[in-house]
Amino acid sequence: MNIDKFLEKHKVLTEYKYDLGKIEKGYTNRSLYVNLSENKVESKLVTEMMKDKFIGGKGFGLWYLWNAVTTETKWNDPENEIIISSGPIGGITQYPGAGKSLVVTLSPLTDIVIDSNVGGYFGPLLKFSGWDALEVQGKAQNDVIVFIDGNKGIVRIEEAPLEAIDGHVLGEQLTEMYAESEDDKRNIAVVTAGTAADNTLIGLLNFTFYDVRRKVTRLKQAGRGGIGTVFRNKNIKALVVKYRGVKGNLNNPADQGKINRAGVRLHKEINRFDDEQCRMRQVGTANIIEVMDAYDLLPVHNYKYGNHPDTHKIASNIFRDKYLTQGKSDGCWYGCSLSCAKAADEFVLKTGPYKGHKVTVDGPEYETAAGVGANCGIFDPEYILECNFYCDTYGVDTISFATITAFLMECYENGIINKEITGGLELNFGNKDAAIELLHQMSRGEGFGKLAGLGIRKLKKIFVDEYEADSSLLEDIGMEQKGLEYSEYLPKESLAQQGGYGLTNKGPQHDEAWLIFMDMVNNQIPTFEDKAEALHYFPMFRTWFGLMGLCKLPWNDITPASNSSSAEPAKMPEHVQNYIDLFNGVTGKKIDKNELIRQSERVYNFQRVFNIRVGHGKREDDKIPYRSVGPVTIEEYESRQERYDNQLKEKLNYNTENKTTQEKIAVMRSYREQQYQLLIDAVYKRRGWTMDGIPTIEKLKEINMDLPEVIEVVEKHL
Repeated sequence: MNIDKFLEKHKVLTEYKYDLGKIEKGYTNRSLYVNLSENKVESKLVTEMMKDKFIGGKGFGLWYLWNAVTTETKWNDPENEIIISSGPIGGITQYPGAGKSLVVTLSPLTDIVIDSNVGGYFGPLLKFSGWDALEVQGKAQNDVIVFIDGNKGIVRIEEAPLEAIDGHVLGEQLTEMYAESEDDKRNIAVVTAGTAADNTLIGLLNFTFYDVRRKVTRLKQAGRGGIGTVFRNKNIKALVVKYRGVKGNLNNPADQGKINRAGVRLHKEINRFDDEQCRMRQVGTANIIEVMDAYDLLPVHNYKYGNHPDTHKIASNIFRDKYLTQGKSDGCWYGCSLSCAKAADEFVLKTGPYKGHKVTVDGPEYETAAGVGANCGIFDPEYILECNFYCDTYGVDTISFATITAFLMECYENGIINKEITGGLELNFGNKDAAIELLHQMSRGEGFGKLAGLGIRKLKKIFVDEYEADSSLLEDIGMEQKGLEYSEYLPKESLAQQGGYGLTNKGPQHDEAWLIFMDMVNNQIPTFEDKAEALHYFPMFRTWFGLMGLCKLPWNDITPASNSSSAEPAKMPEHVQNYIDLFNGVTGKKIDKNELIRQSERVYNFQRVFNIRVGHGKREDDKIPYRSVGPVTIEEYESRQERYDNQLKEKLNYNTENKTTQEKIAVMRSYREQQYQLLIDAVYKRRGWTMDGIPTIEKLKEINMDLPEVIEVVEKHL
């Protein structure tokens, strides 16, 4: 790696010097604005209004984006921005999961705001360098790197013509380039995309952290909605931040003791319970693969089915015993004893441009294993790891790639597309060779892979317009909503989870609401009102993590001993109090559990109005594909015939004898679609929205989000 030659070719387009400043109670009180079209760098004041109404994290991102774009702005216009922000709690080292960054932009898939959370060191180091957020606008003429030195107080925009594009190579190159020694590498964090982000709409961002034990640069992903595509469209090769001197009190909190005590409580619980509960330290989020299969919730063959006899081949113990390195610290920020950032070391690649290379593969996360594995009918752990690696380094969202590929496989098996259309790819379920070649084509921007990279929404239209496909069938089986591909849970039998996907602001991503177990297994939310309350509380509570710079896993992937005797065990009340203590301890404020939810309500409703402002975000946009509601095809129904027949008899008093499967599917469909509409009514009412999904002015006033520009948008649509 000839770093010196790369650096020699850098051309400094602008250099900006700033006073280092000081963080007070979790805030630097300024953000960094970079305009690539004008090569301009400046500091912006973070106002008290921003801190009160938008808090930090994705709240700051939404506010900056709102003020940067118009109703006419498209994702690839220079006016679109990428905003990265942590939050007031972000960067503390005493409590697990405090290293998150939130990324906000207009999505090339959905044409609305997308937000994505990610680990790694970038967000905390950005804050410690003196900035509550980084706001990047415009387009560079050539590939550039934005470099922030948080110890010297320097920001540079540099042309960078020679470095790689792919994430794992570029992350290593830039960590080496900007570090002054081996020890200094831990002080570098890099944001990159990859070659496929140049050629698809499903590009992701990689956020690095240097693993001092493995001596390798690791990658974490802001995956959803094509953020990496926006990044590369702006000709950004990388963002780099450097900061030496991380320690536990850099946030200058109001009450360090309150933070320390909350951290000690959770560290003790993790040490005591993790091995018997979720096994995060053993296998990370992949711990639920076999659990989802056992409850018929694992997506198989494009969400047709919920389990498969070969799931044992990709169960979590397979990854734990054969591939994942044990006995190493796997947290993606200092102080995270949950240590879920697992990795397979010295994995030898079998395909593609890096064939034969030994690499570190970060993961697999549950979503990746369930998606590129079970949902595509590929029960091969080594394929899953290979696909995981190439998605990351190419800059491709593993969830979108998996759901697109599963959709294409069903289209192929139904004759909607064929080998002539796919360029020879035999996209049958289970064909790992065709699937990995599809991914390599995305990287190269050629063949059927380039078409696949447009995403399911655009593929459906192409298949109807050019190949005379049945549009109603494609709408039923194309697992996207609002333009975003579904994440990897089968919600057919959980009305609450159907709402958890369909009633999101950004599209069907489970980070807003994961209610399957509450709904199906524990039967904790039986009525529409119960479901509506859950679809109010949990999206608001989960939104809060994205305002603060926190990971949600320590909240409910560790269950405290007191939880079973609490009044509301699904909410993990002991942990809720921990988060109240963290916020109050950092900021010096005195919120309670009710104000915690109101903080999120302000931002959540603002995002809904933002969607409405750009032409989406009403009831019609909350429709979901029928496959996420019930069985579409005869084979689906008959695979669970006893279940479905009993439901028709018990819920509708429908006599199934002598009825064809098609007749039963039609009756079931009518009932389930009606149930979903009734759920929407109940949720809108609970959220304080009209029956068209618009926040009412009364609701906005109640939560203190009645900014004049917000009210103006709402009044136009009521």
